[in-house]
Parts: sequence; C-alpha cells; structure tokens
Amino acid sequence: MKIFKPKFWDNKKTFILPMMLAPIALLNILISFIRKLFIKRYNFSIPVICVGNIYLGGTGKTPFSIKLFNILKNMYKNPVFIRKKYKSFHDEVILQKKIGSVYENNYRVHAINEAIQKKADVAILDDGFQDFSVNKSLSIICFNERQWIGNGFIIPSGPLRESLSALGRAEFAIINGEKNIQIEKIITEKNKNIKIYYTIYKPENIKEFQDKKVICFAGIGNPTNFFDLLSKYNVNIFEKKSFPDHYNYSEKELETLIEKSKKNNAILLTTEKDYFRIDEKYKKNIKYLKIEVEMQNENKFIEELRKIL
Repeated sequence: MKIFKPKFWDNKKTFILPMMLAPIALLNILISFIRKLFIKRYNFSIPVICVGNIYLGGTGKTPFSIKLFNILKNMYKNPVFIRKKYKSFHDEVILQKKIGSVYENNYRVHAINEAIQKKADVAILDDGFQDFSVNKSLSIICFNERQWIGNGFIIPSGPLRESLSALGRAEFAIINGEKNIQIEKIITEKNKNIKIYYTIYKPENIKEFQDKKVICFAGIGNPTNFFDLLSKYNVNIFEKKSFPDHYNYSEKELETLIEKSKKNNAILLTTEKDYFRIDEKYKKNIKYLKIEVEMQNENKFIEELRKIL
C-alpha cells in the first residue's frame, strides 16, 4: 500500500482525528467480519507458514520470511515464497527471488497449488494473515519494537489492520528490536501460548559508509528506522528524505538526489528494497545498505519449528 503514514497513527496522545475516523474503522471491522463468515477455506497437502502482521508496514515481514526460508533450507526442506500479486510490491519479489522460488497469483490458493505441483514441501506466505481462504499450519506475526501498535486504533483511525485479539490465531510473535517486557505482557494477555522471539538488523556492508558523509533516502514502512540504524553505526547523515512505502521514484527525483550528492561530495544511500525499485541507469550513482536478520535464541525457534513441521 503506497501511503505516507499519518503522523497521528503513531501518536498515542492524539484522539481527535482517530475519533473522527472511527465510523470508517468500524465499517472496515464489520466488512472483515462478514467476509470471514462466508469465505471458502482451503487446506493443503504441505505445511503453510504465514509471516504476517497487524501493524501496517515496516514490521520486517519480508526480511524475516527470507530468514525463515534459509532456516528451512538448512532443515533440508524445499520451501517457496507465496505472494498475492501486487504490481507495487516487485521490490520484495526481487529480494526473495535472489534466494528461492516465488509463486504469485491474484489468489494465494492458486499460487500454493502451483507450488505443490512443482514439488515444494513448505509454503512461506509473505503476508496473508488476514486472508482467511488459506488455512495455515503456522502463523508468525511480526512487530517492530519501536512502533509497536502505534496509537492502537484500526485503519484509518490508526495503523492496525485488525485488533490485537487476532494474536489468538498466531503461534509465534517476532519483535524486531530491543527486549520489551511491557510488549511481551500485552501479547501474552491476548495469547498465553504464543512464543515470542526477538530479531535485530545487522548491516553487512556498513563499513563502506561509516564516518562518511551520506545523503540517505527511503520509501519503506518506517524510514526513520533506517536512518536511525545508520546513525547507530556512526554514519554521518548530511541529509535524509522519506518517501511513501513501495514508492516508485521519478527520474526527476532521482536526478535531483544524485546531483545533490555530487555537489556535496556525499554518498547517496538507500535500502536494498528501494534499490530494486530504481531504474538501472541510476543505480551506478546509488549505494544500498544490505542487512541480515539476526535472531535471538534461534536454535530454540528451530526446535519449536521442527515440532510443528
């Protein structure tokens, strides 16, 4: 979804706009409830693992789905990525195709069946927690510790796709960030059996940019997290610019950024996801930060995964 998230979505002290938009949020909840009652549900001959979210965008679903893919490969499985087909999400598809097969379709059910025919033995659903046509073997919900659930309201009053009660449908919660006891308490209040694990982003090529002057830009769910990660590793940020999630950069915008970086003798830096949305002719003037997902207690997570699979 290409949107600039309203600032009030992450402001717990602002209530006027959320309350004004509450009728629309209630209508969304009602429509979702009715759809759940009438939708046809499908089972599959292979395990279907959903990596989803409740907070809209910026929770690290795709990086974690790639981490999960590598874990499953090390377990001698033949996993594939399953995605609903969206034109605007090709950046994520490119990232996943670098390491494995991606099956896309307007209906995830069809994509899974195609993968089964091609001898896949585990389907990783990147997104789709709210797709009730697919019966999942395992659901993993991703959060970012910094944004958490924002103001706690449902779209458009806030950033939540559904309420936290949906955690009752999940087996794992993955929190990207620092350990947060308060968040853990809220999660376990909704689902006492859920397993909670933490991840962090480890930059793989950060040495190229440390102590260097950098102009950085990002069109992801939470650009501030990218900028703060750079600052954490002593990157000298000369200027930063935010764009909507999954943004398609115009030639004029890219030319302006490149010209500014050259004028100020600065490195022009973006995220890996953004980089793959950029036209080839501009890439030689732009660098990207490559990250790896590190998981705390990864061996324990793998043991839990083996029990389910």
